[in-house]
Amino acid sequence: MLITELKSKETIASLVDGKKVFMINCQGCKEVHFPEKESMELRKELAADGKLTGFITTDYICNPENMKLRLEKHMSEIQEADAVLVLSCGVGVQTVAEYLEDKPVYAACDTYPLPGFQGVTPLEYKCDQCGECYLNLTGGICPITACSKSLVNGQCGGCKDGKCEVDSEMECGWERIYRRLAQIGRLDVLKCPTQIRNFATDDEVSK
Repeated sequence: MLITELKSKETIASLVDGKKVFMINCQGCKEVHFPEKESMELRKELAADGKLTGFITTDYICNPENMKLRLEKHMSEIQEADAVLVLSCGVGVQTVAEYLEDKPVYAACDTYPLPGFQGVTPLEYKCDQCGECYLNLTGGICPITACSKSLVNGQCGGCKDGKCEVDSEMECGWERIYRRLAQIGRLDVLKCPTQIRNFATDDEVSK
């Protein structure tokens, strides 16, 4: 199982500062615990501040066909927004980010592992449940799972023709991240200091 925990108020505030956002709240697989009460409070706060263009509360946003049908009904509200705020595990955030190629997509939650059965996703996307989601720094592409070396400070320099030196069938995760950030005009993010991964968060939540 796994648990999604809403990021701190300070982090959420920095993500939506000066922006209008469309909010996607996933209440999908039963193997995931979602912060339902906190998400409702966040939605009310954003609406009260005039920052919310619309929202969806749905399930299984990691299913691209289901998600596409639901998002198509809200495209005018999504286009009105400066960014999309996703409350889900990392797989859901990555699914939305790939579909909305020209729109910044932000993860509002961190994901932690819990003992038990894991939910099943029909996609190749993975969430390492590291407790410190990097997706907001890397354009919605996880460097932990998209890079065979799980590098968080950029490309290793070992890829050839865009393919990973470890797996020649695998596209370099950091080249994907660079293209995505360039597409949404967020290359400035790469100037930020590297976020050091805290492996202790996994053990603390799992206990």
